[in-house]
Amino acid sequence: MAALPQISEAEFEVMKIIWQYAPINTNEITEHLTRATSWSPKTIQTLIKRLVNKGVISYEKQSRVFVYTPLVDKNEYIGQESNSFLNRFYDGNISKMLSSYIENDKLSENEIDTLRSLLNNKGEN
Repeated sequence: MAALPQISEAEFEVMKIIWQYAPINTNEITEHLTRATSWSPKTIQTLIKRLVNKGVISYEKQSRVFVYTPLVDKNEYIGQESNSFLNRFYDGNISKMLSSYIENDKLSENEIDTLRSLLNNKGEN
């Protein structure tokens, strides 16, 4: 699998809206993001344009509006970013990462119980 393009935190916020509501037009994206952020419509349009240029989304002109759809699967992108994080900070070792989170009180007892349950269920499959 080829590496997916890198996107900024701001671009990721735009992508979350597109992934959730696609196909979605410029006005709808702007409406969602102006409610959730302090970004101007021009800033949002710039972020959309960057995502098009990176090949992460495509658009189709319908009448007078542009309608956007993702070209990158959300789970695939998040998986790539998770692997990148894991490799960069924990040498690809998920046990090291979880140990670090547990030792530094980054996981609650409830989260630890959830992880235990996930691991136990995985062992049954």
